[in-house]
Amino acid sequence: MSAPIRAAPVQAGRRWAVLAVILASAVLDLLDATITNLAAPTIAADLGGGETLIQWLGAGYALALGVLLVPAGRLGDKYGRRRLFLIGIGGFTIASVACGIAGGAGTLIAARIVQGAFGALMIPQGFGIVTAAFPRDQLGKAFSAFAPTLGASSVGGPVLAGFLIQSDLLGLGWRAMFLINIVLGGATFLAAARLLPTDGARSDAPEVSVDGIGAGLLGVAMVAFLYGLIDGSAHGWGLVAYLCLAGGVAFFGLFCVRQRTAASPLIEPSLLRNRGFTAGLVLGVVFFAAVSGLLYVMSLLMQYDLRFTPVKAAVGLVPVAAGIVVASVACHRLIARLGRDLILIGLLTTLAGTGWLLFAASGTPRDVWSLVPPALVLGLGMGACFGTVFDVTMGDIDPRQTGSASGSLTAIQQLANAVGAAVVTTVYFGAGDQDGAATRSLLIVIVATIVCCGLVRLLPRKAQPHHAP
Repeated sequence: MSAPIRAAPVQAGRRWAVLAVILASAVLDLLDATITNLAAPTIAADLGGGETLIQWLGAGYALALGVLLVPAGRLGDKYGRRRLFLIGIGGFTIASVACGIAGGAGTLIAARIVQGAFGALMIPQGFGIVTAAFPRDQLGKAFSAFAPTLGASSVGGPVLAGFLIQSDLLGLGWRAMFLINIVLGGATFLAAARLLPTDGARSDAPEVSVDGIGAGLLGVAMVAFLYGLIDGSAHGWGLVAYLCLAGGVAFFGLFCVRQRTAASPLIEPSLLRNRGFTAGLVLGVVFFAAVSGLLYVMSLLMQYDLRFTPVKAAVGLVPVAAGIVVASVACHRLIARLGRDLILIGLLTTLAGTGWLLFAASGTPRDVWSLVPPALVLGLGMGACFGTVFDVTMGDIDPRQTGSASGSLTAIQQLANAVGAAVVTTVYFGAGDQDGAATRSLLIVIVATIVCCGLVRLLPRKAQPHHAP
């Protein structure tokens, strides 16, 4: 087994260009991760597939990304981050083209899964490249750019989707959302090939191994669980749905056993013995699952219940993006002083925004302007949590375990996105009537947010300074 890889030094004037390339790849990933939140009804109307396609479009991408993130990060340590990043962005762009020319629902879902897999190769390398490129005293400033950028991108995807569908660029309709990556992904690839530092072999570091069995068990568990949820909501809760759910639980149990016995587990067992980290892990799963489902439901609410056009629905999501950016920037300055209290403020704000949205959605008249205030409050709450939940979770972690903990948390966030979208949309489509669908889905989000509030006091009091997200 070969030794890990070390990047060549980066000149001071070039560091910020390297950061810009990594940020561009992260934006590209998040745009495509969320772009189908708004576009799913339009795509389903064109290709067929109904509720099943709507649910798998986002869940399939997030599932592949979450399962493969940690193994892909270790492959970067082993074979070189620059090489894996270029493979990732190149494959991501090609998979985007496959999405854009897909002729059926099954083909599109498969292409989305491949897209997520290449995204997993790309994303962890970027964090490692930035860490290696910047001196320690500048890392905090470099990584402070991620929270507002990624927060805005998480809602920017649906907004972009709405305008692209409405404009019908070159007569491509929804396909333009994916085919535009020929330009965006191609430009990022060329910039990365030119700017990213080369990797040099490192002979003094321990060997790197990848737990393929653990990743496989986790992947099977997640696929079975999500398939059971989606099949049950689309075709009725029969034997197949229950067997898949049971199989998902069983394989997840095997994954947990594997983590205790593997030489290089995906999640270090010592991390799980840290109460603050474990509490943050659970809080992160519940919170990101809830807000992922919430954004999906907002799109379905506006397009199915309120009969908004895609562009009008996109306008309805703009306040969410604005709130996320404002809160992310403000909270970067406040986290050192407020610590975990800042997370509680964010959760309570999210709770208030969800309750307000529930009231606005059930009232009359219901138009886009009635949704703007609760959407802004929701954005502020989400932004306060996006950049702080995992920062505080890592507050008591041994600095030597920061890389492993950060990679595990990022992967868990993606898996939570997949599960949250599947669970909340299952509740939405299983409600039986449009008014009840939105109400029940938003109530699920409210309950999940309240659970998160109860977990805050188990977190470390303060964040760990100057680490990667």
